[in-house]
Amino acid sequence: MLMPKRVKHRKQFRGRMKGAAHRGNFVAYGDWGLAATEPSWVTSQQIEAARIALTRYTKRGGQVWIKIFPDKPVTAKPAETRMGSGKGAPEYWVAVVKPGRVLFEIGGIDEAIAKEALRLASGKLPLKTKIVSKDDVKPNEAGGESK
Repeated sequence: MLMPKRVKHRKQFRGRMKGAAHRGNFVAYGDWGLAATEPSWVTSQQIEAARIALTRYTKRGGQVWIKIFPDKPVTAKPAETRMGSGKGAPEYWVAVVKPGRVLFEIGGIDEAIAKEALRLASGKLPLKTKIVSKDDVKPNEAGGESK
């Protein structure tokens, strides 16, 4: 599973998922991408399940890029524990995903296979997604820096 090697702080606040993604909101490496259309936390297990679905359907052809990383710890207290006595221990890691963020990219395979693989991967994720192509949004349009 994906998780940071080390972190500065073991526990974090829950935070908010307000607004749209300003970074990672265009297809940068591959030909096709899977973009989020709603905000959500995506766990490391869900990322791994989607990655396996992608690579299995493509029969390990082409190339897959994972564009999100679970760097937020989610804590939980044991079941049937009394209130108080502090915050629980870190249980799992999540990636905070905002609308517009490209989660996965795929390249080097034909369009029909890529779209079906991304559709299967989206079924493993807890949020609504859409399939986007490299031609849909350019870096300059997405608020990226132009030179």
